Order: sequence, then C-alpha cells, then structure tokens
Amino acid sequence: LVQRESLLEMIDQADACLPTLDGLEVPTRIVHLPLSWDDPATRLAIDKYMQSVRPDAPWCPSNIEFIRRINGLDSVAQVQKIVFDASYLVLGLGDVYLGAPVATPMDPRHRLVTTKYNPARTWTPENAVGIGGAYLCVYGMEGPGGYQFVGRTVQMWNTYKTTPDFPPGSPWLLRFFDQIRFYPVSATELLRMREAFPQGKLKLDITEETFRLRDYNAFLDSIKDDAAAFKHRQQAAFEAERDRWEAAGLAEASSVEAPLADAPPIAECPIPPGCQAVKSPITGSVWTVAVKEGDRVEPGQRLLVIEAMKMEVAVAAPVGGYVTEVRCHPGMQITIGQPLVVVRT
Repeated sequence: LVQRESLLEMIDQADACLPTLDGLEVPTRIVHLPLSWDDPATRLAIDKYMQSVRPDAPWCPSNIEFIRRINGLDSVAQVQKIVFDASYLVLGLGDVYLGAPVATPMDPRHRLVTTKYNPARTWTPENAVGIGGAYLCVYGMEGPGGYQFVGRTVQMWNTYKTTPDFPPGSPWLLRFFDQIRFYPVSATELLRMREAFPQGKLKLDITEETFRLRDYNAFLDSIKDDAAAFKHRQQAAFEAERDRWEAAGLAEASSVEAPLADAPPIAECPIPPGCQAVKSPITGSVWTVAVKEGDRVEPGQRLLVIEAMKMEVAVAAPVGGYVTEVRCHPGMQITIGQPLVVVRT
C-alpha cells in the first residue's frame, strides 16, 4: 500500500529524470512496400458499394479522383506522386484488425485529407491501402471500411509461418514509428508478391534508422511557408467540395432504392407445377446472379450472391434441373423467403 503523497512524490521524481522533449530519439525502420495503384480489387469494392450501398456517393466511381478534388490538386498524377513520395510514420497498429497501421506523412505537404465513406463499405479487400481524414491505413483483412482507396499492397499479418519479415512471436509486420514508403508495381506483379511474401520467398527492403525530434522540428521550420500554402489551398478545396455536396443534395447519405416497391406480394407469384423455388435465406440486396433462364444447374451449384449486414451470402441450388425463371437482378432489395430463382426438377 502506497500513500497518495508518496506516490505523487515518486511520479514527480520520475518526471524530473525524463530527458527534454526536443532531445527525444526513437528507433525507426524504413519499410519499402509495393503498391498496386488503383488496384482491380479496390475498384471491385467500389463497384460493390455503388451497386448495393450508395450509387450517388461523391467519392464514386473513383476514390482517387475524389482525393484529387477535395485536396485541390490539378491532376490524378499529382495524387499518385504525393503518395509515392511520402514517408508515412506509423502511429498506431490494429486499427482495423491484424496489425493494420495508422500512419501519417512526415512531410505536412504530403498530408492528403479526405472524408470517409458514409455509409461505410460492406467489403474491403485484404491489404487495401486507403486514406481517411489525414491518416493512411493498410487493411489487415477483408471486412467493412471507410477509407478512400489508393491501391493495394502485401500482407500486414502472417498467422501461420515464420519468415525473415515475420520473426518468431511477431505475426505482425510493422512496428510503432516505422516509416512506410511505397514503390509502384503492377496488379499482376502484386499478386505474385502476395503469394510469395507469407511463404518467406519475398524479402522486403527494410533499413534501420533513428528518428530525432530535434532534426524533425528543424525540418518543419524550414518548410513552414510551403506547408502553410499547401494547407490553405487544401482547406479551400475541401470547403468547396462540401458546398458542392450541399448544392447537389448529396450532403446526406442515400441508399439504393428498392426496385420491389411496386412489385406484387410474394403470395401473388405462384410457382408452376413441377418446379421448385429457391428462396432468399435473408433480407438484403442481390450482388450477383450467376444463372439465366434455360441454364442447367446441379445440386449445390451457386446461383447468386446476396449482400446483407456487411456479409456476402451465396445461395445454392437445392436440386438439379433447368432454370425457368430468374426473379431478381443485381442491386435488387429482397426479403427473407422471397423466391429468387425457379428450377424445373
């Protein structure tokens, strides 16, 4: 048991022994990560969002164009140059599971700002790279999300295998105060790297350095005029973008309208004799339909995929036969028990 006065005295003594803040030094690693710019997986996630969540969102159909516009940049090429020139300092880990870093550029002239998705995405590909607010995140796993995409990189987490970049006891890739620097690769090359990396067949370029706060403050002082000009232009563009939303009626989120609003009740859509209806197991929206009228299907064959509550649910054929009717289409809002496909058995 320690008396309150004694505890406060010990805290004061410990505080007096701390070095001055300006002399702070911490180890930092420069971690070079491949980045597939505007990767096909991130574009697929945007397509899903537009189809089943919010087709009129200001950040659609291109998150990168949205980043350009809201930051007052002249071209998408400028967005790309800033992302690849930046050194992102890791300030947090596990933001969206499995070692996902939250990082911000060391140079304030590289601090692109965005709003997040509203409503959030129902699906984000593993290791997508996005910007939300002034922070960058690499998603550690598939799941929902709201950061604006710029591309995709390699794994942040390795559950099952020890490799040079995932030493024993460290299934996470990054550490606090690491600096992420991206270099460009094609989407095809990234897929090969993603296959090799968790197996230890790809070694990242990582160098050890020391971060000195005194040197960093001197750097900030040397660029303060440029940084202030960048921030002023950025803020003006941000406010202009929000004004455009207000004028266009996009300030409030709107969801996809249900195409079934005027459809007849389910009871008024009888199933023909000799046929079996494949019904929806949940309420949600149709993402994809894999069959058409006249197709031959086998038991267990996937017919369509439904999105609901940030999940994807596959609907399979309970019996074999021929498809006589497809009573749904992508983007359609559906309810539990609703017949979606009719199969003649």
